Amino acid sequence: MSLGALDLGVAGVAAFVAGGVNALAGGGTLITFPALTAIGIPALNANITNTVALSPGYIGGTLAQRADLEGQRARVRAVAVPAVLGGLAGGALLILVGASTFRALVPWLILFAAFLLAIDPIAKRWIGVRASHATGPGNLRLAGVVAFVGSVYGGFFGAGLGIILLALYSLVVPESLVRVNALKQATSFLANASAAVFFVFSGRVVWEAAVVMAVGALLGGVVAGRFVRLVNPNTLRAIVVAVGVIVAMVYFVT
Repeated sequence: MSLGALDLGVAGVAAFVAGGVNALAGGGTLITFPALTAIGIPALNANITNTVALSPGYIGGTLAQRADLEGQRARVRAVAVPAVLGGLAGGALLILVGASTFRALVPWLILFAAFLLAIDPIAKRWIGVRASHATGPGNLRLAGVVAFVGSVYGGFFGAGLGIILLALYSLVVPESLVRVNALKQATSFLANASAAVFFVFSGRVVWEAAVVMAVGALLGGVVAGRFVRLVNPNTLRAIVVAVGVIVAMVYFVT
């Protein structure tokens, strides 16, 4: 499909905002996905385009926490292949369910993502407490299972993947929240990158929007980084959750 200058402007602005939101609180997909459907891109294509456009952003998050991955080489090896396979499986599942079924799932997926974002602070406090009492090397096989299960969801839709991985990893990885978060970042990158590569060959990416969004999201993340101390992440998170709920209700009635 062909997009006009106004459509691309909307996609770019949404991605810029989403890049900033991701840098400060998370939940950027709840901004970009509805923006893409609002400019006329079908839900399935919008989801695929969104994944491709925003996947480079995970590189920065992973590199920023590479120091916290030191000493976790065995875990990274254990989760890498399952994360890639899970991302591919989620992407294939998305194509398999088809446009009409995915459109019916959209409001439920958005509500689920909004719920995950809402409980993020509570989940992290729980994970932090659990991590402070954790001992032992952990179970690498279970970590691989967690990576695969989470990555299937990430390849299929992705919003809220970080919370899912953090919660599940906390059950099998006896490390501090910071180190578990670094493992989560690496897993998210592999899952989204593999799904994005799969989608590149699906013929469903709206490339005009994807390129504009990739640039917008990158700029948004850079700008937001300069104001990180001036923004209350809890307030921003509440706003994004409210937007997600409203968008889900709109999808339910349209």
